[in-house]
Order: sequence, then C-alpha cells, then structure tokens
Amino acid sequence: MKNIKFTLSIFLIACLFALQPAKAQQWGNYTLYSVQNSTNTYLIDTNSVVYHTWTHTSANKTGYSSYLLPGGNLIRTITLSGTTFTGGGITGKVQKVDWNGNILWDYTYSTSAYCMHHDICPLPNGNVLLIAYESKTAAQVTAAGCSSSIVMWPDKIVEVQPTGTTTGTIVWEWHAWDHLVQNVSATGANYQTSIVNHPELLNINFNPQKEWMHMNGIDYNPMLDQITFSCHNLSEMFVIDHSTTTAEAASHSGGNSGKGGDILYRWGHPAVYSATGTQILNVVHDAHWVPEGSPNAGYLVGFNNQGISSSASCIDQFLPPYNGYNYSLTLGSAYTPSTYGLRQAVGGYSSNMGNSIQLPNGNMLVCIATSGIIKEFGPTGTLLWSKTATGAVPQAQRYDSCYVANAAPAIPLISESSGTLTATAATTYQWYMNGYQISGETNQTYTPTQSGIYIVRITDTNGCVYEYSTGYHYTLTTTGISEAAKNSLITIFPNPSTGVFNFDDAAIRNGNYEVRVYDAVGKLIISQKDQNGIDLSNYTNGIYFINITSPLIGSINKKVSLLK
Repeated sequence: MKNIKFTLSIFLIACLFALQPAKAQQWGNYTLYSVQNSTNTYLIDTNSVVYHTWTHTSANKTGYSSYLLPGGNLIRTITLSGTTFTGGGITGKVQKVDWNGNILWDYTYSTSAYCMHHDICPLPNGNVLLIAYESKTAAQVTAAGCSSSIVMWPDKIVEVQPTGTTTGTIVWEWHAWDHLVQNVSATGANYQTSIVNHPELLNINFNPQKEWMHMNGIDYNPMLDQITFSCHNLSEMFVIDHSTTTAEAASHSGGNSGKGGDILYRWGHPAVYSATGTQILNVVHDAHWVPEGSPNAGYLVGFNNQGISSSASCIDQFLPPYNGYNYSLTLGSAYTPSTYGLRQAVGGYSSNMGNSIQLPNGNMLVCIATSGIIKEFGPTGTLLWSKTATGAVPQAQRYDSCYVANAAPAIPLISESSGTLTATAATTYQWYMNGYQISGETNQTYTPTQSGIYIVRITDTNGCVYEYSTGYHYTLTTTGISEAAKNSLITIFPNPSTGVFNFDDAAIRNGNYEVRVYDAVGKLIISQKDQNGIDLSNYTNGIYFINITSPLIGSINKKVSLLK
C-alpha cells in the first residue's frame, strides 16, 4: 500500500486530539497537494496554513502524483516536455526531493516506444511502481485478434530500483499485452470461444481504441504482495500478483496465486468480460486498498467519477471475495460483490482524476480533482474541513506529524531455526500466514503449525510507520507427527452442511493435493484436485468420508455430515 497507508499510531492520534481540541474531529496534521502543471508542492495544516513548500523549476512541473515518504522526502511525477505520447495524464519522469528541495533522484521513463503516465506507487523497499503506455502498431493489434486495425497503447507496470541520481534498474514488469483474449480470430493463440469463462484475461475487442485501458491509479498490498490498478476507459479495477518473476508475470502460472500475471480479480463493469451484472464504476480513478489500522481494512476503494450521475462523483468501497492469494468466482458469472459496500458522495464532480484516503479514525480525505477542492469527511459523512486550490489538483494526501518526522524502519527479515520463525528486532510485531493475520501472534518469534507463506509486520520506535517483511515460504515437516496432529491441520466447515463444504487448505495450498469423497458404504463418489471445497448438494443426507492426500502432509481423513 502507498506510504500514507503505512501510518498508524493510536496513542499519538489521541495525543494530537488532546492538544488540538478545536480540531478534535479531524485526523492528522498535514495535507499534501500540488496543482497540476505547477511549480509548487504544499504541505498545509488543518487550518489550511502552509506549513512547508517545495518550489520546483519550470522544467519540472507536477504531472499527476505527489507523495511523502516517511521522514519527509517528497516523490512526485513530472510533465516531461517533448514526449512521443500525448494526452491526459502523460508524465514521463519521476523525481525524489528531500525536505530542503534537493533533488535526490531524477528518472526519465519515456522513449518513442513507451512513456510513464498518471500515478506511481512508492514501495517499502525503496523501489517505485510506474504505469506506462507501450505502443503497438496496427499490424500487431490485428495480429492479436483485434477487430479494429488501429494503433493501440496498452498499459504495462514496471518496478524501478533507483541506482543513481538519474538512473534506475527495471527489476520487475507486467504487460497487459501478455494477457489478452479474443473470440474473433479462431487462428489466434489467444482465441477462446467464451470470454466470460476467461475473466483472467483482457478482451482486446471491448471498445478498442488507442488509449484502450487508460490505467490511472495503482497501489500495493504488502500483506498479499499484490497490485491493484484502475482503468478510466474500462471503468474497472483489477488485482494482479506481484510475487511473480518477470517471466512468470508474462505467463499464466507461478507466484503466490499460481496464476502468473493473469488477472486475479476485477470489479466494477462486468460487461467488459461479458458477464451479467450491474455496472457500478463509471470512469474510475485511484484504485487502492484500505490500509491496516483504518476501519474496513482490506476493502478496495475507487474514485467513481460518474458514480452517482454524469455530474456527481462518489467514493465506493467494497470487500473482495478473498480466498487466500486468490479470489472466489463462480465461472461464467461476475465477480462479487454485486455492488459497493459503502459509498460517500463527494458533494461535487470531477470529470477525471481524483482520489481519497481512508483515515485511522474513520474519516476520509477526498480530492475533487478538476474542481481543485479537498475535503475531509467524518465517519458519518459530515464535512469537517475543506480547501479550495486555484487549478486542478489530481490527488491529495494526509499525514500525521510523526510520519513526516520519522524515517521508516528497515524492512524486517525472517529466519528459521528448528521450525521456529524469528523476525529481526523491532518495537512491535504481528504475524500473518497466506495474507491473513494470525490472531494474538505478536511476539518476535512464531512457530508455524501449517505450511504456508509467512510475513511479519513491525513498527518503528515511535509507533508511526508500519513495515512488512517479504514472504517466507515455510514447509511443515510432518515426520513423526501423529495422525491426530495432522488431521488438525485442515478444518472443514460448515459441518454439518446443507450441501457445500469448504476447507482451510493453507497447510497444503502450496503443493498438489487430491480430494476423494466416499459415501457411508465406502463407494467413491467425488474425486478432484486442488479444490478447497466440495459440493454434496445432489447427494442424500448422511455421513460422508473425505480423504485429502498431499506430498506435504501425506494422507488425512475427515468425516462430514450432510443435512439438507
């Protein structure tokens, strides 16, 4: 998640409220914003008084995004003159500037073949995710099965590691062009008769145009090692796997999800993948997760530009159907949920751009971009604060003083000894397995009882900033473990059930496994592989026996009751 999303300090929040009773309803101390194509970036307090200003040269005007890193360094996108690519949101360069205005990194990502645009996402490891167009000729487009012979600019995402004041190394990349589907040209390698049965791929024939996707917002989830992004012209938000290698990201397998660079989840406009359902998003920007430490953590959020009407914008939040590192889907149907879970009308309209920040006390910062208006709403939608700038403000961010003053701690490392995982020393700890928080596990060490991918979250000494480790792949050694202990590794629920039984497959998810179901007289009735649920709806009430076999744990037997 973006750097604002690593901030949490309940104690400091309470102290700040006590010190500022007149602003007790607000959260944080400073709002960061920059007018598009301007040479100033401002940090203002909750009374709209300028606390700090960065002044840039006329050759380095703000393009789209500006963020603060923990400790007060600024990272921003710049409108680069003379780019081959033109249009709204084109930037071309990213720049990191210290508190005093000294340029620490000045990196251009623009050629005749590609150009960065719109949003960026600073990563905990110091790298940066960039969105970029890449040009495809009309011949390449038709060869990919498009019904229109046109030049197209599909999107890609690159992760850049700064290596010098003006240089960087691309350490990971993902291309939309590697994940296309079409049902027009039967001779094409990406041909499928059914689009709806392949939501993991992008239908190149849905509203083909030069800026076909027009990606505009990007965020990172360190607990899942996944990326979400939003697309203006598709009116959808997407999730992809970042744990892959670049080679895996170009394929359909690999990574924590096992699906390579295919789309893991998409939401907002089911017709884009030929599914039946209501279109909720109508021009969308600023895809991001609600961060830990804020209400509804784990929800996805988008700025729905025409969500209420063609002249009224809103912020929509919804909870994806998480299933480990994947997302549940009934093939042939639209991804759930069918509609948003929470909606905040912004009290205005932005035809494009815009963002929101969900804050730890339940407040929400909203930037109505084209109007240049920044607002803070309380948990019930009450307007608490407003600031109007002169000009368009693509995005605004909110920070507390602790975040601004303190650099992030080092990313924690996990080591293993005799089956126990140990994190490097920190102030606080929280352990996770396969993206899920392990309740009560807040010590420096943790002894796993299941195979899985483990991460640990720490805070700095001031309690200002969260930092997450990379995933540690742990395999449980079952030699000498009793049958009762092995059976406890997998839970089947609900039991009894009216038909569908699910089971927590975390102990075997990273390896191949088989599931066999037998009736009461020992007849095999179901045999399946790598599925974390069984459906007995078509069978009669009674007792059934489930055998699960995996190279990691051997054989486990369970008994379930069907009661319709």
